[in-house]
Amino acid sequence: MNAQELEGYEWRRDMVGESGGAVYRLHHKAGGPDLFLKHGKDAVADDITDEMARLRWLGAYLPVPACVRFTRSADEASLLMTALPGKTAYQVMEQFPAQRMAVVAAIAKFLRSIHAIPASACPFTSHYEYRLARARERLDAKLVDEGDFDDARAGWTGEQVWTALQALLPLAPDPVVTHGDYSLDNILICDGEVAGCIDVGRAGIADRYQDIAIAWNCLEEFGASLQEEFLRQYGIPHFDREKLNFHLMLDEFF
Repeated sequence: MNAQELEGYEWRRDMVGESGGAVYRLHHKAGGPDLFLKHGKDAVADDITDEMARLRWLGAYLPVPACVRFTRSADEASLLMTALPGKTAYQVMEQFPAQRMAVVAAIAKFLRSIHAIPASACPFTSHYEYRLARARERLDAKLVDEGDFDDARAGWTGEQVWTALQALLPLAPDPVVTHGDYSLDNILICDGEVAGCIDVGRAGIADRYQDIAIAWNCLEEFGASLQEEFLRQYGIPHFDREKLNFHLMLDEFF
């Protein structure tokens, strides 16, 4: 990183969604924009590299952070990027209950815009076959946090989740450009609209339920009626419960 770019900023470590790396918010610099800095080693460095590549591509289609500087060595990577305005969708829903229905409508609309990006233009894959292979690698390397599984799989082992996944195959493909981790923490809301999305390191061609499942799961905390409203606003006439369960179980490995 260029030390001059970082001079004059106050640093605050962001503990949400670090995924093994370090994330810092750089702010309160006179005349300077707020920035985020991600840094990690080994596998995390690979994840940061993936995010950089996807940010640069997605910027032509969606409001995402702009890459200010990226550095990479054999085993480390750092990514400096602009901050998006607003609060996360989760923060807005938690702090302002009266706005929950509007937020659900906004994130469903934004998800439709992601899925409308021409798949033929996307150079990245997140097909479930690819992610299954990655999941198996992570399970064999003992990188899966079994204590962090969703309540529906509390007490399960990684091997039990893996076996349950296999029982749901094959899936009928419905490929679109996906965010890959469309959680309420990764969507920014400003003035009632989605200002953009962050943490796009898993973006790529995948079944649309990759995003639908994660958003639906996040909304469970706020009630089934909002989950149903999200599906209605997105426009799903026939809800595929098996696909939803498959993608929720697949996400346990990451």
